Amino acid sequence: MKLGYAYDDTFLLHDTGTFHPESPQRLESILNRLHKTSYFKDMHWIKPNKLPLELIESVHNHRHRERFSVIQGKRGSFDGDTPYSESSFDAALLAAGSGVDLVNKIRSNEIESGIALVRPPGHHAETGRSMGFCLLNNIAITAGYLLTQGVEKVYILDWDVHHGNGTQEIFYDSDKVFFTSLHQYPYYPGTGSVHERGEGKGQNYTLNIPLAMGSGDKEYLHYFQETVVPSMLEFQPEYVLISAGFDGHKRDPLAGMNLSTNAFAEFTRLVLSATKQIGAKTVSFLEGGYDLDALAESVEAHIAVLAG
Repeated sequence: MKLGYAYDDTFLLHDTGTFHPESPQRLESILNRLHKTSYFKDMHWIKPNKLPLELIESVHNHRHRERFSVIQGKRGSFDGDTPYSESSFDAALLAAGSGVDLVNKIRSNEIESGIALVRPPGHHAETGRSMGFCLLNNIAITAGYLLTQGVEKVYILDWDVHHGNGTQEIFYDSDKVFFTSLHQYPYYPGTGSVHERGEGKGQNYTLNIPLAMGSGDKEYLHYFQETVVPSMLEFQPEYVLISAGFDGHKRDPLAGMNLSTNAFAEFTRLVLSATKQIGAKTVSFLEGGYDLDALAESVEAHIAVLAG
């Protein structure tokens, strides 16, 4: 299986400050671990292009694009959690561009699947605001781009420990994007109850699986098998995009879940067996994960399955 990964050193220059959990060391620990594997050299490196500014408005509004554009070369903060530095503008455009480049390489048959090893992450960024460490919604921008390219159905699966409020909000009234999230609940950012199911044309195209603190492999795998995979098979998407957060790991300092490293390999196996049945392509996006060793191990477990 030809797996492409998007990465650029600019991601390390997005400086969140000394004590911020979403640090450059996250990507460094992942890459150090991947370099020691036998298969990493066979993966196809894609040096991402910056997202064209007009594509921001495929999912964000004009006001957000303007607010984002003024941070170029500056240091500041969108909120208490979401700082930016002189290189954050470039890093965010490269992170958002990574997904677009990966799907373009899949469409031209250069790779079969992809993973965006990026920061800043994206799934909390809403139509009109940056929040929760996220400046632009990387996965939503890729889904929006696919829809402009004639793709009719995109399935987004978010297994980050925090609910993907931004992605949900952006596609809440769409029947072209099916959004599923498994997350600790109640927890940051407070959204993601089972009653949030979409509206208008998007009614029943949002599936939230809120899980109690302390949930582990058994609970997650039950919902994957009984709910997530069946919803994927029923929806029949052409692309499955994964918001791959690894902060549900039992060693993660920011949450209270109990997942093992191997759980992420199992999630990936289940997704790939479903995408194989329906002929869908898979692209994964790095979201959260804040214990450096647990993060690196879990990403490797995920990629090992993606790479076959």
